[in-house]
Amino acid sequence: MSTPGPFSTRVTQLFGTRLPIVAGGLQWLADARYVAAAARAGIIGFITAASFAELETLRDEIRRCHDLAAGAPFGVNLSMLPKLVADERTPALVELLIEEGVRFVETSGRSPEALLPALHGAGVRVLHKVPTLRHARKAQALGVDAVAVIGAEAGGHPGLELIGTLVQSALAAREIDIPLLIGGGIGSGAQLLAALALGADGVIVGTRFLVAEEIWAHRDYKERLLAAGAADTTLIQQSLRNTLRALSNDTAAAVQAIEREHGGDLQRLLPLIAGRIGRRAYETGDTRHGALSLGQSVAFADRIEPLAAIVDRFEAEALAALQRLDGLRAVS
Repeated sequence: MSTPGPFSTRVTQLFGTRLPIVAGGLQWLADARYVAAAARAGIIGFITAASFAELETLRDEIRRCHDLAAGAPFGVNLSMLPKLVADERTPALVELLIEEGVRFVETSGRSPEALLPALHGAGVRVLHKVPTLRHARKAQALGVDAVAVIGAEAGGHPGLELIGTLVQSALAAREIDIPLLIGGGIGSGAQLLAALALGADGVIVGTRFLVAEEIWAHRDYKERLLAAGAADTTLIQQSLRNTLRALSNDTAAAVQAIEREHGGDLQRLLPLIAGRIGRRAYETGDTRHGALSLGQSVAFADRIEPLAAIVDRFEAEALAALQRLDGLRAVS
Protein backbone atom coordinates (compact mmCIF):
# COMPACT_ATOMS: atom_id res chain seq x y z
CA MET A 1 0.00 0.00 0.00
CA SER A 2 1.48 3.36 -1.06
CA THR A 3 1.50 6.31 1.29
CA PRO A 4 -1.43 8.70 0.79
CA GLY A 5 -0.88 11.51 -1.68
CA PRO A 6 -1.96 15.13 -1.46
CA PHE A 7 -4.94 14.63 -3.79
CA SER A 8 -7.66 12.01 -3.72
CA THR A 9 -9.54 11.81 -7.01
CA ARG A 10 -11.44 9.21 -8.97
CA VAL A 11 -8.21 8.55 -10.88
CA THR A 12 -6.14 7.78 -7.78
CA GLN A 13 -8.98 5.61 -6.53
CA LEU A 14 -9.35 3.75 -9.83
CA PHE A 15 -5.67 2.93 -10.22
CA GLY A 16 -4.59 2.89 -6.57
CA THR A 17 -1.90 5.54 -7.10
CA ARG A 18 -0.55 8.35 -4.91
CA LEU A 19 -0.97 11.01 -7.56
CA PRO A 20 -3.58 11.55 -10.30
CA ILE A 21 -1.01 11.26 -13.09
CA VAL A 22 -0.93 8.70 -15.89
CA ALA A 23 2.26 8.13 -17.88
CA GLY A 24 0.73 7.33 -21.25
CA GLY A 25 2.07 4.64 -23.55
CA LEU A 26 5.09 5.73 -25.65
CA GLN A 27 5.76 3.82 -28.86
CA TRP A 28 9.11 1.94 -28.61
CA LEU A 29 10.00 3.63 -25.31
CA ALA A 30 7.48 2.46 -22.69
CA ASP A 31 9.14 -0.74 -21.53
CA ALA A 32 9.14 -2.54 -18.19
CA ARG A 33 11.94 -0.44 -16.69
CA TYR A 34 10.18 2.85 -17.43
CA VAL A 35 6.68 1.66 -16.51
CA ALA A 36 7.86 0.08 -13.26
CA ALA A 37 9.63 3.33 -12.39
CA ALA A 38 6.32 5.13 -12.84
CA ALA A 39 4.62 2.58 -10.58
CA ARG A 40 7.21 3.00 -7.84
CA ALA A 41 6.93 6.80 -8.15
CA GLY A 42 3.24 6.66 -7.24
CA ILE A 43 1.70 7.06 -10.70
CA ILE A 44 0.68 4.53 -13.34
CA GLY A 45 2.35 3.80 -16.67
CA PHE A 46 1.54 1.52 -19.60
CA ILE A 47 3.82 -0.82 -21.52
CA THR A 48 3.19 -0.23 -25.23
CA ALA A 49 2.18 -3.57 -26.74
CA ALA A 50 2.83 -2.37 -30.29
CA SER A 51 6.53 -2.05 -29.47
CA PHE A 52 6.86 -5.84 -29.29
CA ALA A 53 6.69 -7.79 -32.53
CA GLU A 54 6.28 -11.16 -30.80
CA LEU A 55 3.60 -11.97 -28.26
CA GLU A 56 5.98 -13.99 -26.12
CA THR A 57 8.41 -11.08 -25.95
CA LEU A 58 5.59 -8.91 -24.64
CA ARG A 59 4.70 -11.63 -22.14
CA ASP A 60 8.28 -11.61 -20.85
CA GLU A 61 8.21 -7.81 -20.57
CA ILE A 62 4.97 -7.89 -18.55
CA ARG A 63 6.46 -10.45 -16.18
CA ARG A 64 9.58 -8.33 -15.81
CA CYS A 65 7.42 -5.32 -14.99
CA HIS A 66 5.53 -7.29 -12.34
CA ASP A 67 8.86 -8.01 -10.67
CA LEU A 68 10.25 -4.47 -10.97
CA ALA A 69 7.03 -2.74 -9.89
CA ALA A 70 7.02 -4.69 -6.63
CA GLY A 71 3.23 -4.86 -6.45
CA ALA A 72 2.53 -1.26 -7.52
CA PRO A 73 -0.06 -0.86 -10.30
CA PHE A 74 0.82 -0.71 -13.98
CA GLY A 75 -0.91 -1.46 -17.27
CA VAL A 76 -0.49 -2.18 -20.98
CA ASN A 77 -1.33 0.13 -23.89
CA LEU A 78 -3.26 -1.32 -26.85
CA SER A 79 -3.04 1.18 -29.70
CA MET A 80 -5.43 0.29 -32.51
CA LEU A 81 -4.57 2.73 -35.29
CA PRO A 82 -7.22 2.68 -38.00
CA LYS A 83 -5.16 2.73 -41.20
CA LEU A 84 -1.45 2.08 -40.93
CA VAL A 85 -1.45 -1.25 -39.07
CA ALA A 86 -1.48 -4.14 -41.50
CA ASP A 87 -2.13 -7.08 -39.18
CA GLU A 88 -4.74 -7.39 -36.46
CA ARG A 89 -3.55 -9.21 -33.37
CA THR A 90 -5.57 -7.34 -30.77
CA PRO A 91 -7.70 -10.37 -29.70
CA ALA A 92 -4.54 -12.38 -29.05
CA LEU A 93 -3.09 -9.47 -27.09
CA VAL A 94 -6.20 -9.27 -24.92
CA GLU A 95 -5.95 -12.97 -24.17
CA LEU A 96 -2.29 -12.60 -23.23
CA LEU A 97 -2.94 -9.65 -20.91
CA ILE A 98 -5.65 -11.55 -19.10
CA GLU A 99 -3.42 -14.61 -18.75
CA GLU A 100 -0.64 -12.46 -17.25
CA GLY A 101 -2.86 -10.75 -14.69
CA VAL A 102 -2.68 -7.25 -16.16
CA ARG A 103 -5.23 -5.16 -14.26
CA PHE A 104 -5.30 -1.98 -16.38
CA VAL A 105 -5.38 -1.36 -20.14
CA GLU A 106 -5.05 1.91 -22.04
CA THR A 107 -6.71 1.83 -25.48
CA SER A 108 -6.62 4.35 -28.31
CA GLY A 109 -7.29 4.60 -32.02
CA ARG A 110 -10.43 2.65 -32.83
CA SER A 111 -13.38 2.03 -30.56
CA PRO A 112 -12.61 -0.45 -27.76
CA GLU A 113 -16.18 -1.81 -27.84
CA ALA A 114 -15.24 -5.28 -29.11
CA LEU A 115 -12.62 -5.69 -26.37
CA LEU A 116 -14.69 -4.67 -23.38
CA PRO A 117 -16.61 -7.91 -22.71
CA ALA A 118 -13.43 -9.97 -22.42
CA LEU A 119 -11.48 -7.35 -20.47
CA HIS A 120 -14.28 -6.50 -18.07
CA GLY A 121 -15.10 -10.17 -17.69
CA ALA A 122 -11.57 -10.68 -16.39
CA GLY A 123 -11.77 -7.67 -14.07
CA VAL A 124 -9.51 -5.47 -16.22
CA ARG A 125 -10.22 -1.74 -16.05
CA VAL A 126 -10.06 0.17 -19.34
CA LEU A 127 -8.86 3.75 -19.90
CA HIS A 128 -9.69 4.93 -23.43
CA LYS A 129 -7.78 7.86 -24.94
CA VAL A 130 -9.64 10.15 -27.37
CA PRO A 131 -9.02 13.43 -29.23
CA THR A 132 -12.45 15.07 -28.76
CA LEU A 133 -15.38 15.33 -26.40
CA ARG A 134 -17.54 13.64 -29.03
CA HIS A 135 -15.34 10.55 -28.86
CA ALA A 136 -15.32 10.73 -25.06
CA ARG A 137 -19.11 10.67 -24.95
CA LYS A 138 -19.12 7.58 -27.15
CA ALA A 139 -16.52 5.80 -25.02
CA GLN A 140 -18.46 6.60 -21.87
CA ALA A 141 -21.63 5.19 -23.42
CA LEU A 142 -19.77 1.99 -24.32
CA GLY A 143 -18.84 1.48 -20.67
CA VAL A 144 -15.11 2.19 -20.42
CA ASP A 145 -13.90 2.78 -16.88
CA ALA A 146 -12.13 6.09 -17.56
CA VAL A 147 -11.46 8.38 -20.48
CA ALA A 148 -8.53 10.63 -21.39
CA VAL A 149 -9.25 13.62 -23.62
CA ILE A 150 -6.20 14.89 -25.50
CA GLY A 151 -5.72 18.48 -26.64
CA ALA A 152 -4.00 19.81 -29.73
CA GLU A 153 -0.73 20.40 -27.88
CA ALA A 154 -0.19 16.66 -27.44
CA GLY A 155 2.59 14.69 -29.03
CA GLY A 156 1.58 11.73 -31.12
CA HIS A 157 -1.93 11.77 -32.52
CA PRO A 158 -4.03 14.75 -31.30
CA GLY A 159 -6.83 14.11 -33.77
CA LEU A 160 -8.16 16.12 -36.69
CA GLU A 161 -10.05 18.92 -34.96
CA LEU A 162 -7.06 20.19 -32.96
CA ILE A 163 -8.95 21.69 -30.03
CA GLY A 164 -6.69 23.10 -27.31
CA THR A 165 -6.27 21.33 -24.01
CA LEU A 166 -7.70 24.16 -21.90
CA VAL A 167 -10.93 24.19 -23.91
CA GLN A 168 -11.12 20.39 -23.98
CA SER A 169 -10.75 20.27 -20.20
CA ALA A 170 -13.59 22.63 -19.41
CA LEU A 171 -15.96 21.12 -21.97
CA ALA A 172 -15.29 17.51 -21.03
CA ALA A 173 -15.71 18.15 -17.32
CA ARG A 174 -19.27 19.33 -17.98
CA GLU A 175 -20.39 16.13 -19.64
CA ILE A 176 -18.20 13.19 -18.65
CA ASP A 177 -19.39 11.32 -15.57
CA ILE A 178 -16.66 8.67 -15.39
CA PRO A 179 -13.08 9.36 -14.25
CA LEU A 180 -11.66 11.98 -16.62
CA LEU A 181 -8.03 12.62 -17.52
CA ILE A 182 -6.76 15.55 -19.56
CA GLY A 183 -3.65 15.43 -21.74
CA GLY A 184 -1.83 17.56 -24.26
CA GLY A 185 1.00 19.92 -23.30
CA ILE A 186 0.96 18.86 -19.65
CA GLY A 187 4.45 19.31 -18.25
CA SER A 188 4.13 20.90 -14.82
CA GLY A 189 2.38 20.44 -11.52
CA ALA A 190 0.63 23.79 -11.90
CA GLN A 191 -1.11 22.36 -14.97
CA LEU A 192 -2.13 19.32 -12.94
CA LEU A 193 -3.77 21.59 -10.41
CA ALA A 194 -5.43 23.58 -13.22
CA ALA A 195 -6.89 20.39 -14.68
CA LEU A 196 -8.29 19.42 -11.28
CA ALA A 197 -9.73 22.91 -10.87
CA LEU A 198 -11.45 22.62 -14.25
CA GLY A 199 -13.15 19.41 -13.16
CA ALA A 200 -10.84 16.68 -14.41
CA ASP A 201 -9.71 13.85 -12.14
CA GLY A 202 -6.10 13.83 -13.30
CA VAL A 203 -3.70 14.31 -16.20
CA ILE A 204 -1.99 12.14 -18.76
CA VAL A 205 1.68 12.91 -19.46
CA GLY A 206 3.95 11.70 -22.24
CA THR A 207 6.48 14.16 -23.65
CA ARG A 208 7.59 15.57 -20.27
CA PHE A 209 8.74 12.13 -19.17
CA LEU A 210 10.87 11.47 -22.27
CA VAL A 211 13.98 12.84 -20.55
CA ALA A 212 13.66 10.43 -17.62
CA GLU A 213 16.74 8.32 -16.98
CA GLU A 214 14.64 5.17 -17.28
CA ILE A 215 13.73 5.95 -20.91
CA TRP A 216 16.17 3.79 -22.88
CA ALA A 217 16.65 6.25 -25.78
CA HIS A 218 20.13 7.59 -26.58
CA ARG A 219 21.34 10.48 -24.46
CA ASP A 220 21.78 12.65 -27.59
CA TYR A 221 18.05 12.29 -28.24
CA LYS A 222 17.29 13.54 -24.73
CA GLU A 223 19.79 16.38 -25.08
CA ARG A 224 17.93 17.48 -28.22
CA LEU A 225 14.71 17.62 -26.21
CA LEU A 226 16.38 19.70 -23.51
CA ALA A 227 17.32 22.23 -26.18
CA ALA A 228 13.83 22.30 -27.70
CA GLY A 229 11.12 24.85 -27.03
CA ALA A 230 7.36 24.81 -27.37
CA ALA A 231 7.65 25.92 -31.02
CA ASP A 232 9.94 23.03 -32.01
CA THR A 233 7.12 20.64 -32.87
CA THR A 234 5.03 20.48 -36.01
CA LEU A 235 2.03 18.67 -37.49
CA ILE A 236 2.41 16.05 -40.20
CA GLN A 237 0.26 13.30 -41.78
CA GLN A 238 -2.81 15.53 -41.87
CA SER A 239 -3.39 14.49 -45.47
CA LEU A 240 -3.71 10.91 -44.22
CA ARG A 241 -6.31 11.98 -41.65
CA ASN A 242 -3.89 10.62 -39.06
CA THR A 243 -2.38 13.87 -37.74
CA LEU A 244 0.88 13.49 -35.86
CA ARG A 245 2.57 16.15 -33.73
CA ALA A 246 6.28 15.49 -34.03
CA LEU A 247 9.69 17.04 -33.54
CA SER A 248 10.51 19.56 -36.27
CA ASN A 249 13.33 17.83 -38.19
CA ASP A 250 14.39 16.86 -41.70
CA THR A 251 11.81 14.09 -41.90
CA ALA A 252 8.93 16.33 -40.83
CA ALA A 253 9.91 18.93 -43.43
CA ALA A 254 10.11 16.28 -46.16
CA VAL A 255 6.73 14.84 -45.20
CA GLN A 256 5.12 18.27 -45.29
CA ALA A 257 6.61 18.93 -48.74
CA ILE A 258 5.17 15.67 -50.09
CA GLU A 259 1.79 16.40 -48.52
CA ARG A 260 1.68 19.83 -50.15
CA GLU A 261 2.54 18.44 -53.57
CA HIS A 262 0.94 15.00 -53.58
CA GLY A 263 -1.65 15.05 -50.79
CA GLY A 264 -2.22 11.82 -48.89
CA ASP A 265 0.00 9.58 -51.03
CA LEU A 266 0.77 6.89 -48.48
CA GLN A 267 3.28 5.09 -50.70
CA ARG A 268 5.40 8.24 -50.97
CA LEU A 269 5.14 8.93 -47.25
CA LEU A 270 5.75 5.46 -45.81
CA PRO A 271 9.52 5.45 -46.42
CA LEU A 272 9.71 8.55 -44.23
CA ILE A 273 7.19 7.78 -41.48
CA ALA A 274 7.83 4.06 -40.95
CA GLY A 275 8.20 3.26 -37.28
CA ARG A 276 11.58 1.57 -37.71
CA ILE A 277 13.09 4.92 -38.72
CA GLY A 278 11.91 6.54 -35.51
CA ARG A 279 13.23 3.63 -33.48
CA ARG A 280 16.60 4.08 -35.15
CA ALA A 281 16.64 7.71 -34.03
CA TYR A 282 16.07 6.63 -30.44
CA GLU A 283 18.89 4.09 -30.74
CA THR A 284 21.47 6.40 -32.31
CA GLY A 285 20.47 9.82 -31.02
CA ASP A 286 20.31 11.19 -34.59
CA THR A 287 17.10 13.23 -34.37
CA ARG A 288 17.28 14.57 -37.91
CA HIS A 289 15.37 11.57 -39.22
CA GLY A 290 12.15 9.87 -38.17
CA ALA A 291 8.63 11.00 -37.36
CA LEU A 292 9.37 11.48 -33.67
CA SER A 293 6.22 12.10 -31.64
CA LEU A 294 6.65 15.14 -29.42
CA GLY A 295 4.28 17.50 -27.66
CA GLN A 296 4.63 21.16 -26.80
CA SER A 297 5.31 20.31 -23.16
CA VAL A 298 8.88 19.55 -24.27
CA ALA A 299 9.43 23.17 -23.21
CA PHE A 300 9.28 22.00 -19.57
CA ALA A 301 12.07 19.43 -19.98
CA ASP A 302 15.12 20.98 -18.35
CA ARG A 303 17.30 18.10 -17.16
CA ILE A 304 17.82 14.37 -17.44
CA GLU A 305 16.92 12.80 -14.12
CA PRO A 306 15.11 9.79 -12.62
CA LEU A 307 11.40 9.61 -13.34
CA ALA A 308 10.69 9.74 -9.61
CA ALA A 309 12.42 13.13 -9.44
CA ILE A 310 10.22 14.50 -12.23
CA VAL A 311 7.13 13.20 -10.46
CA ASP A 312 8.30 14.76 -7.18
CA ARG A 313 8.62 18.08 -8.97
CA PHE A 314 5.09 17.72 -10.35
CA GLU A 315 3.81 17.20 -6.82
CA ALA A 316 5.75 20.14 -5.38
CA GLU A 317 4.64 22.44 -8.20
CA ALA A 318 1.00 21.43 -7.78
CA LEU A 319 1.12 22.12 -4.04
CA ALA A 320 2.83 25.48 -4.64
CA ALA A 321 0.10 26.40 -7.12
CA LEU A 322 -2.54 25.42 -4.60
CA GLN A 323 -0.87 27.63 -2.02
CA ARG A 324 -0.88 30.52 -4.49
CA LEU A 325 -4.60 30.08 -4.99
CA ASP A 326 -5.20 30.02 -1.26
CA GLY A 327 -3.33 33.31 -1.02
CA LEU A 328 -5.76 34.87 -3.48
CA ARG A 329 -8.81 34.21 -1.34
CA ALA A 330 -10.60 37.39 -0.38
CA VAL A 331 -10.97 37.76 3.38
CA SER A 332 -14.58 38.49 4.28
